[in-house]
Amino acid sequence: MNKVRWGLLSTANINRRVIPAIRASAHGELVAVASRSLENAQQYAEKWNIPRAFGSYQELLDSGEVDAVYISLPNHLHAEWSIRALRAGVHVLCEKPFALSLNEVDRMVAASRESGRVLAEAFMYRHHPQTKIVGEWVRSGRLGEIILTRGVFNFKISRRDDVRLIPEYGGGCLWDVGVYPLSYSQYVFGGAPQAVFGRQWKGDTGVDEDFAGLLWYPGGGMAQIASSFRSPLHTHFEIIGTEGRLTLNRPFIGMDDGRRLVFHPAEGDEQEIPVPEKELYLGEIEDMHVAILDGVMPYLSLEETRNHVRTVLALYQSAASGRAIEV
Repeated sequence: MNKVRWGLLSTANINRRVIPAIRASAHGELVAVASRSLENAQQYAEKWNIPRAFGSYQELLDSGEVDAVYISLPNHLHAEWSIRALRAGVHVLCEKPFALSLNEVDRMVAASRESGRVLAEAFMYRHHPQTKIVGEWVRSGRLGEIILTRGVFNFKISRRDDVRLIPEYGGGCLWDVGVYPLSYSQYVFGGAPQAVFGRQWKGDTGVDEDFAGLLWYPGGGMAQIASSFRSPLHTHFEIIGTEGRLTLNRPFIGMDDGRRLVFHPAEGDEQEIPVPEKELYLGEIEDMHVAILDGVMPYLSLEETRNHVRTVLALYQSAASGRAIEV
């Protein structure tokens, strides 16, 4: 097999970014989409020129026509359908947040091991050259000892019936966009924090629409993260070391439009670091192809993914209790 046949579980809006990435990849082929109704699936298939449409998710998994699925369902369905896909012998690229509990994560990982199928979290920015360059700067010691990271991801939700505002669906800005600066800080510091402290503001539906967190890491490093559903789109990430700092104005999305990665040394002028061009979602698709076709472990490990969920849960526990929580 030198082609991976992809299916889409759901017709979510985010698919519009993944579909071109599958088609631009050397070893991917988009062959099917599934929705809760055949009519919706057929309309979507016609719009995006997808050969096959299925009126249920399970029907697609049982069809034998796909090798891998991209799961972009609402958050509370990620674990269930990842496990169903793996047990059907299908590889899984699951959107973040990967799951809403550690029990779900562990069940997903167990299903992957038992089935021998690849399971990975879809954090597209981690595969982009910009993020890998940042990692090289941090690991090489060019910034000295890392003291602090600061990250934010805000965007305004305009419709009150948005699925991200439903508590039982795993709604909330921390799960949706706060996980980006959280995961980036984990990437920089090389693991989960030791302890966290969180504060949230809940809207009328009961989910956090503003969230701020402080994370403490082994060795004395700290991270400050913030996210919001009530502020216009804004992203930023900063890494502060004893020998200088890096700033990113487009750390998570929009890397093809006005992106700047800048080094601010302890002395001297700032330096803009060149970053190779690459379509944002292509990297995670290519990584899945290498894992499936060549048997290489995914770049983003399941241990890292489990730590993402573990840290989010600790932050929510802290916000609810008003005290710092050990992770």
